[in-house]
Amino acid sequence: MKITIRSVAQEAGVSIATVSKVINHTGKISEKTKKKVFIAMEKLNYKPDAAAASLRGKRTKLIGLLVPDISNPFYSEIARSIEDRSHEIGLNVMMCNTDNDVKKEKTYLSLLTSQRVDGVVVASAFRSTNLLEEMINKGVPSVLIASEIPSLSMNTVTVDDYKGGYLATSYLLSLGHKKIGIISEDVRSNTPRLTAYKDTIQEAQLPIRDEYIIKTEATIQKGYESAKQLLSLNDKPTAIFACNDLLAAGVIQAAKEANLNLPEDLSIVGFDNTVLSTTTSPMLTTVSQPIKEMGAKVVDLLLQEMEESKPHKERLLLSPELVIRQSTARL
Repeated sequence: MKITIRSVAQEAGVSIATVSKVINHTGKISEKTKKKVFIAMEKLNYKPDAAAASLRGKRTKLIGLLVPDISNPFYSEIARSIEDRSHEIGLNVMMCNTDNDVKKEKTYLSLLTSQRVDGVVVASAFRSTNLLEEMINKGVPSVLIASEIPSLSMNTVTVDDYKGGYLATSYLLSLGHKKIGIISEDVRSNTPRLTAYKDTIQEAQLPIRDEYIIKTEATIQKGYESAKQLLSLNDKPTAIFACNDLLAAGVIQAAKEANLNLPEDLSIVGFDNTVLSTTTSPMLTTVSQPIKEMGAKVVDLLLQEMEESKPHKERLLLSPELVIRQSTARL
């Protein structure tokens, strides 16, 4: 097994950032801690890469931001909130759009490393967890936003997706809807939203109907196509929970094409509360994520990791809220 900086950190009982600082002779590290790190390095016969260590020892005041799709308003608003907070504390942001493509993820991580970024923010979906682990093992401070990867030790800022799914589904049930469809994206954040939907339906003593559940990509077109599929059923839903605002906008398009009156004939709930939710007609009832707060907190966590002001990883779970607008009505 290859001995990495993570191996040394585990042996010494300190963080990866601490080992990196000891190797690079940066930061304020006690002599006792330094001794523990050197003992662990000697025990494991760990030889740091001198060239890489030299590069890491210099601050660039540049951080990387990896997003899956900047055309999705949620990610563009997340990116803006991260940039705003970074600017306040004197950091610059290099953004990379991965399109959920493994090759792009690898290319951009390599680019960010070559640019000697001080840290990296990974937004939501990221398929190459092994590449992230390699980056962490190299001592690059890294944080997650709007997603969790339990197998990796990373600071994380996310919203309570299960609660969001519960808020959307229980609200539709309270309006008298018993035939509720759901359109979700096949990403980590949507899994608890779908689970909450199923749990809430079962708690209402209603059956889980497989034909009411669709997984697809997060685009308006896919929301439109999925809604057409649901609305073509003989026993079609009277309400649809779309797991993001892009999908919900597609549902609205399909419903209008089917000459349905909204919300009298079909109630629609989205998720995210992006600017898109106020531009649809009718305006969208949606589950709001605290996007500005999420962006600010993830930058603060990254800064703390860069400066090693916190010894342990932190998982911040923020609470969503239901924003009721004109796309829902009592059955």
